[in-house]
Amino acid sequence: MQRDTIVLPANAENISRAAKVIRDGGLVAFPTETVYGLGANALDLLAVASIFEAKQRPSFDPLIIHISEFSMLDQLAESNDIAKILADAFWPGPLTLVLKKKEIVPDLVSSGLDTVGLRIPNNKIALRLLQEAGVPIAAPSANPFGYLSPTNAQHVYEQLNGRVDIILDGGDCKVGVESTIVSLSGAVPVLLRPGGLSLEDLKTILPQIEHYKKTDATMVEAPGLLPWHYSPITPLRFFEENEEIQDVEDLAYLFFKTPGVKPRHSNFEVLSDTGDLAEAATNLFTALHKLDSINTRIIIAEKLPETGLGLAIMDRLIKASKRPQNI
Repeated sequence: MQRDTIVLPANAENISRAAKVIRDGGLVAFPTETVYGLGANALDLLAVASIFEAKQRPSFDPLIIHISEFSMLDQLAESNDIAKILADAFWPGPLTLVLKKKEIVPDLVSSGLDTVGLRIPNNKIALRLLQEAGVPIAAPSANPFGYLSPTNAQHVYEQLNGRVDIILDGGDCKVGVESTIVSLSGAVPVLLRPGGLSLEDLKTILPQIEHYKKTDATMVEAPGLLPWHYSPITPLRFFEENEEIQDVEDLAYLFFKTPGVKPRHSNFEVLSDTGDLAEAATNLFTALHKLDSINTRIIIAEKLPETGLGLAIMDRLIKASKRPQNI
């Protein structure tokens, strides 16, 4: 379905306008603290279907529902004591909780699973949109399925122009990587996807949390669990051991921190001059968007320490490096 996409500054008037579009079954891209989301009324089956159509997203990949307050969770899912403890500690924030869903949630949202992911975003624009819309909003990242997530309105426009009704421009996202996803639907809490809330912070509240282990029979339980995801069009690989930087203009480089020797050409991005993981996470997708636009032969990425937000960054880069080249 072709739509007349408009980009609007996220002021009070335009948020109200976008909220009406949501209530009327339309699509609105909006900022959160993690990445921009592509939102629709989570309880409107046709509106939810339009998310999958706009993103060209497979129906087996479930969506996350955004809510504005904890009381909405009880309408949509079966809460428990651990969910309340985690919500008190980390909501609003970059944490998605997967719980047994209630019948009110369309099966398309959960891709036929009996669970659903929910979170309260830590972004004033997103929260006001949710409050004014008056409905829970299903919102995956506002980009074509499998490709780079958007962290500003321009990224959304470049990728989804003609597929979304309104893009609310709220500037750059502060966290820069998607939410951490934790499943509370079983006997033991499970980390399904590392994200903007570090595993170390989670363990201060939930020391018993286990890591997700996929088997061939496992259905996709949450977004971002497929073998490749978050990918630039340009192939990406990691630095090999003892590999030297080459001054070849058909190569692009993604550095974690400022290298001792920089390429003489300008086809490189530095995630953090000082090696700060939070800054690196904020800059990750913007840097990859820039390098992807150069149309070089390959992007060579420096590995990051898999601690704190480094775990989430490496999750995205590893998945990006596994993108099939015939897609």
